[in-house]
Amino acid sequence: MSTYYHGNINGPGHMGSYGRKGGNDGPDPETVFRLTEGLLDALHAELPGLVVHGEVIMAALEEAAADGGPPNRGRIRSSLEAISIGAPAGTGSLAFTQQLVHVLDL
Repeated sequence: MSTYYHGNINGPGHMGSYGRKGGNDGPDPETVFRLTEGLLDALHAELPGLVVHGEVIMAALEEAAADGGPPNRGRIRSSLEAISIGAPAGTGSLAFTQQLVHVLDL
């Protein structure tokens, strides 16, 4: 029997179509920032030792917003993988991580 909660298919960010604007325009930046802020809040509450990985993700997103280019997917993917490894099943941290992986198509 699985311990995962599948009741909210829209994820912890309640963003409907998984943060995508119409078609394949890529993820909505506001949604990605909101999810990352939620991830950081969850990490602070649940897994303080992994907060540094959330901060790396936020820094990569802020850098991309300032440059007007795409975020550094390698840095983000590495941080999300580290969080996924350290976050126990059923935590908000893991839920936000999985949602970001999906939204960013990593």
